Amino acid sequence: MKAYTHLESAYQTRLQPLVVELLQKSGCCKYGLTIEKFSSVLFAIAEKYLPAGSSEVEVRRLFSSLRVDELALARACADGDERAWEDFFTRYREKLHSAALSITKDDSRARELAGSIYADLYGNVGREGNRVSKLNYYDGRGSLEGWLRIVLAQHHVNNFRQVRHNVSLEEETHEGTQFAAPKAPEGREVDSRLNLSVDEALAALGAEDRAILAFYFIDDLTLARIAAILKVHESTISRRLEKLVKSLRKNILSRLVQAGMSRRQAEEALEVDVRDLTVDIRRRLAQDSAGTAFSKEKVIQAGEGKDY
Repeated sequence: MKAYTHLESAYQTRLQPLVVELLQKSGCCKYGLTIEKFSSVLFAIAEKYLPAGSSEVEVRRLFSSLRVDELALARACADGDERAWEDFFTRYREKLHSAALSITKDDSRARELAGSIYADLYGNVGREGNRVSKLNYYDGRGSLEGWLRIVLAQHHVNNFRQVRHNVSLEEETHEGTQFAAPKAPEGREVDSRLNLSVDEALAALGAEDRAILAFYFIDDLTLARIAAILKVHESTISRRLEKLVKSLRKNILSRLVQAGMSRRQAEEALEVDVRDLTVDIRRRLAQDSAGTAFSKEKVIQAGEGKDY
């Protein structure tokens, strides 16, 4: 028997007409994407980005804001539907090459980079018989083309790391050395509410937001380089990065207050040495991106007035 999410249990019946309407709007019924599967996808996204106890109006608003045509196409491809893949290649093959070319600045390397992510996008069948595809991480909140550019860029960065260090990101992650949570010095403990608030704030970030932070704080890419990858102006990245850092800090403060701290206590809690935190950054920031992360210390310090 299927295990329903909280929001799905509460609103599935009342929102069924909207789900049907969105599936028809997506034009992807031809791929064999069932209403049950599409409904589960939508509610899983709602469960991820909406707080517990969200109203029906809030769920409707989120559903209506999604790029359902691209979302349905991506999930049909993740399920291995051949017709969906034909449409995907028709719509995105050249766009992927163009994005790869903007990263590598070389045509042959661009084709190699674009081709290298198809295996991850197409996926494979896991041990339990379930198909595992990176396209399952696309949530429809931004354009599929933009999401693909991020996947390409992160794949390129990982390849660069492998050449430079002769150790792949996957190997570091498997061994538990990449983004490992630091151990707090003996005798010092951090309020569990701070760890939880940071963890929840990081989990609430979208994939593109994580990528921008990762490019800047972990991979040390310049604003101009990030702007080139995402095909926007450098000033746009500068403003967005500053907004992200301030928003993240504000989110953490808000969660601390909700957890019972006073505003002053919350401010003081954020002054803790970030090396004392035990948040699993790798797990949170690799959830639906290409497996990258960023430094808590740099982000929190940046919120205190870093010059962009």
